[in-house]
Amino acid sequence: MQNLQLNPGFVPNEYDVFAGLDVGKKSIAATFLDNYGTMKQVKMPYNSQQLINYVHNKYPDKKVAFVYETGPTGFGLYDDLTSAKYFCMITSASKVPTEPGSRVKTNRIDSKKLSENLRGGQLKNIHIPTESYRELRHLVQLRDTVVQQLKATKLRIKSLLLLKGIPFPGNENKWIRNTIYELREIKCSIPIKYHLNKLIQSLEFFHKDIIEITRTIRSFCKTDEEINKNIDFIKSIPGIGFITATHLIARIGDWRQLYRFDQIGSFVGLVPSERSTGDAIRRGHITRMGNTNLRNKLIQCAWTAIRTDPELKEFYLRILGRNRNSYGSQKAITAVARKLTLRIYAVLTQQKYYKINKSDNKIL
Repeated sequence: MQNLQLNPGFVPNEYDVFAGLDVGKKSIAATFLDNYGTMKQVKMPYNSQQLINYVHNKYPDKKVAFVYETGPTGFGLYDDLTSAKYFCMITSASKVPTEPGSRVKTNRIDSKKLSENLRGGQLKNIHIPTESYRELRHLVQLRDTVVQQLKATKLRIKSLLLLKGIPFPGNENKWIRNTIYELREIKCSIPIKYHLNKLIQSLEFFHKDIIEITRTIRSFCKTDEEINKNIDFIKSIPGIGFITATHLIARIGDWRQLYRFDQIGSFVGLVPSERSTGDAIRRGHITRMGNTNLRNKLIQCAWTAIRTDPELKEFYLRILGRNRNSYGSQKAITAVARKLTLRIYAVLTQQKYYKINKSDNKIL
């Protein structure tokens, strides 16, 4: 779960009690703070209904707002609290203000910090996807996991051959269909052959798994009209294919909650960091916030896009011309990837396919 937007519907003055929740696997540490500074801290088992009953009994006539940090427990508590007609915010732990020099961290202190910051209106809400987007996110995360396992197995094979001084057949950076056959034909000792064959079996297993998961993702997307339509909108942008489109939709969620043109770029960490003071403006490397796999996919799409879209190629060369150093191409392609996020925002918010008008290079 990553931070994507503020919650424009939350006004602290409209609430009487602010509940900060430090949610663990088995328990919840809760701090209830009112507008007069009265504080009550409790600890209870991780049970949504028990928490709701406690609030009903202790604050029957009060308007209560809840907040907790992102974590492995997911959105279940949020769903239960909102179903009970309570306001609930989920915030990123990295965005919670922390007192400088603080060296003590406990569940009670964390819950107190959350309730105080909620009352002060200092917390940002993450984007909370609906159920269909959550299910798609499970599938794309699973595919990413298996892809990483596939890459790790390839590295193990290359490391084994390097250790035994056996040349890799063909180009080790480009695995083709014949590569597996050539690996099986390598002459070596029985133990090394057994080790190598086991790694090849794992490689083939992960490859088949990726194909199966991709088919499942396609099948799932076709069952949801909105998801399928938005994937098609994103795929109409030069350079972006089905896999990246599904990962984007799974992470972004409902396009109606996009409200700023640079929001997607910020979400995936493709905007420059900045340390400015006075009239001096100092911008540095990209923030690298958000999902690393998604950011890498967008950069890969950018390389494809500059080969198929003349406008993006011209943009890439212009940035590269201003940065004639060892990092020039990396900086230029990152700028192209960020430009792709602007196009993604446009097609989603306008609900239109991307089409270049040759006269002015705008979406039709």
